[in-house]
Amino acid sequence: MKKLFGILCLVLSAVITYANPIDFDKAFRESAMIESQIKKTSFPDRTYNITDFGAKPDTPNDPCHEAINQAIVKCSLDGGGTVVIPKGTFYTGPITLKSNVNLHVSEGAILKFSTDQSLYFPAVLTRWEGIDCYNAHPLIYAYGETNIAITGKGVIDGQGANENWWAMCGAPKYGWKEGMVAQRNGGRERLLMYGETSTPIYKRIMTPEDGMRPQLINFYSCNTVLIEDVTLLNSPFWVIHPLFCESLIVRGVHVFNRGPNGDGCDPESCKNVLIENCIFDTGDDCIAIKSGRNADGRKWNIPSENIIVRKCFMKNGHGGVVVGSEISGGYRNLFVEDCKMDSPELDRVIRIKTSTCRGGLIENVFVRNITVGQCREAILHINLQYENREKCNRGFTPIVRNVHLKNITSEKSEYGVSIVGLGDNDHVYNISVEDSHFNNVSKNGNSITGAKDVTLKNLYINKKLVK
Repeated sequence: MKKLFGILCLVLSAVITYANPIDFDKAFRESAMIESQIKKTSFPDRTYNITDFGAKPDTPNDPCHEAINQAIVKCSLDGGGTVVIPKGTFYTGPITLKSNVNLHVSEGAILKFSTDQSLYFPAVLTRWEGIDCYNAHPLIYAYGETNIAITGKGVIDGQGANENWWAMCGAPKYGWKEGMVAQRNGGRERLLMYGETSTPIYKRIMTPEDGMRPQLINFYSCNTVLIEDVTLLNSPFWVIHPLFCESLIVRGVHVFNRGPNGDGCDPESCKNVLIENCIFDTGDDCIAIKSGRNADGRKWNIPSENIIVRKCFMKNGHGGVVVGSEISGGYRNLFVEDCKMDSPELDRVIRIKTSTCRGGLIENVFVRNITVGQCREAILHINLQYENREKCNRGFTPIVRNVHLKNITSEKSEYGVSIVGLGDNDHVYNISVEDSHFNNVSKNGNSITGAKDVTLKNLYINKKLVK
């Protein structure tokens, strides 16, 4: 009898309802309107080959970033065009992209970034895990630029590995040993303290000894951005990190990054974003939407909003499409459709993570037509008690509402829906899953606590209708 009725395992603090179906067609018509507002990049028909500025292939001891940056500056000053990385292997240090420049990595080209940490200092203005600071120059960086792109079928390799960048996370499994530089030696803790005490940003200067690894691509306060077709490998830290950007397209990109904190694409406080036809195989979340951590996120109070994800393939990662955890500025309007996710090392399909440190309002999430081979934990996971041991100012209760899934099929997971709310039902509500089939669910159903108005309609778990 217990097995018969165990198909739906619900904690009593959850309230389950059976409301009318959500109008997904209307929601995705709204996403089409959002997409039409995304500005498209356009470049003059001028090309600048980096070899004309002194760049040479196959010179690992003589990186050519000065030549690449000279080509970029010249191109921008001339009114824009395309800077070409030709076929061959080019070793480089940090690159700074300028307005009206398309950095084109040709098919057969490999751009390999030096692991000499000293090249990435002096520090530049950025964010690190949602905290404003001056830190190592991202491998490719832009600040306040308009109409910029990274395109081409070539490879951009951050050369992250246990022998260099990754060991700085401080975990022995990534190569860290006693006496090595690492964020765990006080750098990360000091940065978090800066955020909690509202230390002025100009005083938050991180050094090489802090071991705070740079992003592969960080575009800060940029408008009209395209990243298309390139393969991005082995980032020291997050791979694509747009911050305070508007009108961003990430299309046809292949991300492979199994390093620590190896998120694939993290739009932070960004508006009007399209991510499509991409492949993510990561050591952390595949796509993670953010809007600042704790006091810094609340200070800026700029939510991420209007993000479309479609026709992507997620392999390894902590989550397929994720909101949080650095989400203190809030989030609204996410549209995910026609994606495939499949790996025993993929923990969750749709993940929302926040806490009473973060706060924030997360709302209007629409997901449909997702095929899941397998994931480790849950198809939908909402957690309002993420990192409960974090040292922070608490009392900023988050709200998650209007999260809707339709036509999701999965062949293996522990749970279907997993929700961990707070001590009441008031902070997670209006959640629905309909017309979906979750097979081989090992925990026999869902685990839901601290939520209300959870609608389960035509949901089959292990081929049995949830009632």
